[in-house]
Amino acid sequence: MTDALDYLSAKLRHETDPSDVYASQQAGDSFVLVDVRSDEAWAQGRIPGALHMPYRDIVRRAPLELDPTVPVVVYCWSPGCNAATKGAREFATAGFTVREMIGGYEYWGREGQPLENDDGPLPRTFDPLVMVVR
Repeated sequence: MTDALDYLSAKLRHETDPSDVYASQQAGDSFVLVDVRSDEAWAQGRIPGALHMPYRDIVRRAPLELDPTVPVVVYCWSPGCNAATKGAREFATAGFTVREMIGGYEYWGREGQPLENDDGPLPRTFDPLVMVVR
């Protein structure tokens, strides 16, 4: 039982999900949301308010551009993409407090949270397979 409690507690310290990140944004909580995907993926669409820092650039850019006392939340495409894990590892190595947003961009969008690209807001859709639609 202790093993499970330790594991699950640690998991929750290092992971979050789109609903909780959106609620934290709305509450004005202090954190930096970082999209670690490629330039092409960023151009296709992103979460409003996110900073674009591909995971391969984190070691070089993060110490110059971000305050290490402000928590970081990273995301990539989807549960099938491990770039967020790679990015979180790079932030942790650099001494940042970091959490990975499980589900990534895909589940953010499927939950109907706001998305944008260079042309402005993207249409919002609500997927009943991942949330209760009212």
